[in-house]
Amino acid sequence: MKNNKSKLTKYFSRYWLAITFYILLTIMAGVASILATIVLANAIELITLADFSGAISVMFVGLFLYIVRRFGWISTNYIYNIYSAKIMSNLNADLSKQAFKLNSRTFTSHDTGTFVQRIVQDPERVVESFASIIDMLTDAITSLAMVIYIATLNIYVALIIVGLVAVCLSIEFIRVKIRRKLKSAVRKENDNINSLTTEIVRSERDIKSLALEDKLSEVSENTYNKYKRALIKHTNTDATFWSIRNMIIESVNILTLIFAITIMDKGLITLATFMVIYSNRSSIYDIVWGLGNIANKFVDIKVSTDRMFALFDENEFITEKFGDVNLEKVNGDIEFKNVSFSYIEYEFKKDKNHKLIGKEVISENKIFDNLSFTIPRNTTVAFVGKSGSGKSTILNLIAKMNEVNSGEVLIDNTNINHLNKDTLRNTFSLVNQFPYIFDMTIKENLLLAKPSATDAEIHEAIKLSSLSSFVDGLPNGIETKVGESGIKLSGGQKQRLAIARAMLRRSPIILFDESTSSLDNFAQEEVKRSIDSLKGTSTIVIVAHRLSTIKDSDIIFFLDEGKIIDKGSFDDLYKNNEKFQRMFLAENIEKFS
Repeated sequence: MKNNKSKLTKYFSRYWLAITFYILLTIMAGVASILATIVLANAIELITLADFSGAISVMFVGLFLYIVRRFGWISTNYIYNIYSAKIMSNLNADLSKQAFKLNSRTFTSHDTGTFVQRIVQDPERVVESFASIIDMLTDAITSLAMVIYIATLNIYVALIIVGLVAVCLSIEFIRVKIRRKLKSAVRKENDNINSLTTEIVRSERDIKSLALEDKLSEVSENTYNKYKRALIKHTNTDATFWSIRNMIIESVNILTLIFAITIMDKGLITLATFMVIYSNRSSIYDIVWGLGNIANKFVDIKVSTDRMFALFDENEFITEKFGDVNLEKVNGDIEFKNVSFSYIEYEFKKDKNHKLIGKEVISENKIFDNLSFTIPRNTTVAFVGKSGSGKSTILNLIAKMNEVNSGEVLIDNTNINHLNKDTLRNTFSLVNQFPYIFDMTIKENLLLAKPSATDAEIHEAIKLSSLSSFVDGLPNGIETKVGESGIKLSGGQKQRLAIARAMLRRSPIILFDESTSSLDNFAQEEVKRSIDSLKGTSTIVIVAHRLSTIKDSDIIFFLDEGKIIDKGSFDDLYKNNEKFQRMFLAENIEKFS
């Protein structure tokens, strides 16, 4: 936590001058409020003594103090609105940058809600909690000053107040300790709700087309029930402690008033003193309530801070590692040398405060063991095989989306782990089976791949990816927005737009992972010709089942259970490998001469 505190402090220290003004103005407003309360109490005393002119003069002083208090509150609100937004923005930006550094395995081992909550909502909770602490502390001090003032009026009242505050703060200490654990559990279940909601929104069409509404409703209900149980346990525990504490305060307040009436009857205090005690009887409640809420906010800050900066914990959120080798020109030679790789699922062990204390392997799915092959530069190769044979995994290892457990992946005879980030990122373009299209225009989506691209280059990429007729038919052409995740596009149109991005980028190595699976035969033939046009200029690696996509590949690697059982041209494999032939015949694909 100490390290997390220092990390958090730097975000506030950037604006130390504004925060100092905020605190000073808050103190000024608090002092004005304290003085105004005491001044008005004196006015009551003067009224009981029939000094009405003196009471009026004191009232004007009180009016001035209330104006000062209001000015302080308006000023602090203005400062808060500006600088809280800046601090939250800085936190959001840095947490997002850290998320970009995480490796692919880290993303697959955590749900979406984990990142959304920690990057977006936890920073907001931290900033709001800090501001609340300052305000609550000022209010608590104001109430404390009033209680001290009341205590000076009578020693017995003072003893009652001290005893009551001690008992109530002891109850608060226990409550806050329990609350920290329950709050962490609520946040965890809230992460699950965010993840599920995101999935439901993004898969709305699939849910309807597969009639999954009832099943997903059941899953949603179970998820919300877990959150509800955690929330109820948290709020009920809080409410129980609050009720016990408030019952004690209210009971003692009444007993204090009874005691005050008794001693007033004996002439030990005046009516004015009794009125001051009566009018400010809630001050003890305000002190305990304020200090209790301050403790709540510190718990919220600790929970949120731990969650945010857990993204920097290499034990749970593993980042990508890069070397320092810079290749001025990548030729595109690829080699796998004795590569072994497994998909490993971990269970993260956490203590009662949800702090990571270790992790344990709960499942391991071995994909490759000592896999070796070479792909010469500027050749077009394909990997085929039944589902689960490791085809897509090979592409992810080539692009370093996954890292090998042992062995080496070499690019131009250089271990991929030794390449620096710029070399690695500029070497590959990966077109996935389900590409992500951003909520931008078609042109903006393409410019992400090559910001310096001219309109002529953009239209050429659109033409090569068989998107021209679609784009030309749009009222706004390439300036058409495609919606979140490309929701306004069909599956085939998304794939063609992703292929257009790869065409525009022209990386030394281009990887196609079932990237024509959503295209009709005509569009696929056009895209195939586009891919063929890249032959000899880039190393092209294709994962596909469809014959027309891989028919003209220079080399086809036939995979089975993580091993290359054969390789050669399409004609050679079709003639000489029975398994290869059966695989395509089973898909009703005929060999063309």
